[in-house]
Amino acid sequence: MTTKEKITEEALTLFAEKGYKGTSVKNIADAVGIKDASLYNHFKSKQEIFDSIVELISKHISELSQTLGVPQYDKPDIPLSEFFIKLDLEGLKKITRESFLFYLTDSYISRFWRIAHMEQYVNPEIYAMFRKIFMEDAISYQEKLFMEMMEQGVFYPGDARATAISFYSPIYLLLSMYSNQPERKEEALEMLDRQVEEFFRIYRKKD
Repeated sequence: MTTKEKITEEALTLFAEKGYKGTSVKNIADAVGIKDASLYNHFKSKQEIFDSIVELISKHISELSQTLGVPQYDKPDIPLSEFFIKLDLEGLKKITRESFLFYLTDSYISRFWRIAHMEQYVNPEIYAMFRKIFMEDAISYQEKLFMEMMEQGVFYPGDARATAISFYSPIYLLLSMYSNQPERKEEALEMLDRQVEEFFRIYRKKD
């Protein structure tokens, strides 16, 4: 790990423990084991360190899509529906489970999640970044997917955005409920499976 990477790593931990405002550049430098002046050779400010964390989180999420083989929203190799139409209920549950476990147990995501919830009332800019990544982008992706599924007659016609919110809201709730209790993941996964089954039953047309 390079010094710059270690700075980002230690800053992420400190922000999650003490909050953004409660963490100084000196705190970060001390955690890395370098002098304040040396830290400025890598980052101009605490804000720049945080911005690098946001970039890291976004990259991490994109890598998840590649790992699962799921088309990305901004540059899909194929239409989103072309991939998801092939999935039966068990296939959809598998992908949803793997995505859920990633968000629940990944060390970067879990720390960033905690930062956002600590800062939402004192630092609107930080919460706005969290909102975009974990709410708006997720719902927009699913809205586009469900619109395509409706157009192809796989889903019943309706409001694609409302359908996306219906799918994602319970998942977000489960992440919120279990984000600090990853050891209870099996309980969370059981509830997740039931949610996916119910969504599949309501929205997907019978073959």
